[in-house]
Amino acid sequence: MPRIARRPLLSRIRCLFPSILCTVLGLAPLGAAGIARAEAVAGPIRRIDVPGRPLRSFDIGFARDGLYAFSDRSNAGVDLIDTRSLRFLGRIDGFAGARAGDQGGPNGVLLVGADQVWAGDGGSRVRIADLATRRIVASVSTGGLKRVDEMALDARDHLVVAANNADKPPFVSFISTRPPYRLLGRVVLERATHGLEQPLWDARRGRVYVSVPELDGRPALGGVAVIDPRTRTLVGTWTVDRCMPGGLALGPKGRLLVGCSDDAVAAGFGARSLLLDPTSGKVLRTYREVGGSDEVWYDPASGRFLLAAVAEPGGSVLGVIDARSGRWLRNLRTGAHAHSVAADPVNGRAFIPVAAGDPSCKRGCVEEFGR
Repeated sequence: MPRIARRPLLSRIRCLFPSILCTVLGLAPLGAAGIARAEAVAGPIRRIDVPGRPLRSFDIGFARDGLYAFSDRSNAGVDLIDTRSLRFLGRIDGFAGARAGDQGGPNGVLLVGADQVWAGDGGSRVRIADLATRRIVASVSTGGLKRVDEMALDARDHLVVAANNADKPPFVSFISTRPPYRLLGRVVLERATHGLEQPLWDARRGRVYVSVPELDGRPALGGVAVIDPRTRTLVGTWTVDRCMPGGLALGPKGRLLVGCSDDAVAAGFGARSLLLDPTSGKVLRTYREVGGSDEVWYDPASGRFLLAAVAEPGGSVLGVIDARSGRWLRNLRTGAHAHSVAADPVNGRAFIPVAAGDPSCKRGCVEEFGR
């Protein structure tokens, strides 16, 4: 679906964002309704300037091993930031940029292997770039008419799973991560009548999950499609009510966090998030404290779910949930149209792009929540 401006180890951290979330656990008073601007909790958020055109259109981010990458459609590239020094490293150019008709890109982003960035682009293309040269080295067509949106990595089967969210009907493709990067097949989701959102690989169960905002033309009925990546078949669909699922993240014991989207809030369904048992499809817990999310993330080092809740009533927030206990912790204020989030599990720093026009960074920037 279209979005406004909107995918050597250090020692393990003891608490995610120690200067902020350790405070969240009881060392500072809460703001109104449990929401605090991060400055009021632990001093200023650090902001990283993004060179080039003002950051008006961006999408998914991904972080790992000292590197954060996010899709910058305003500058038609994937931007790279060092998660330790908080330094802007450069940009991988050559993408479609911000375009109408669901033809823009980059969109979903993945770090694959030690030296590649994969990103969805317009023209139904997945672009593969080399991190060392910061150049696109290969392109794979998924055979659709519209953009490739979000993606997931199946490390076991050496596959990237890419969603064509805007084709009718939408579909997911399976691409080998080994040269020559062959398209191995796809699964068409006929019941999905309002596009697709986040795909996610579950190593424990050997399944791919895909957020389906709307099933059978019924806005109040959404779901999570379950796909076997080896046979490339649809195994089933877990249905959820009044959620219009967006982001997905897997936490401890294989529990699945479903971020009910900003579209659900716009449809009048309320801001909330769900914790799901992906084996049975049962909703284990409903979080009414945070919702209206696009990208959601799980950090295994700290055991925290993070939600880029762009449509939380009162303004965009970073929602924080203790994934081990299932307890919601806090919502931290973020900047304008902040709908994507990724955290480096090595140092616990989370990164959230903010759109141009925000009072804190008028040309747009990346906010860093961390120590």
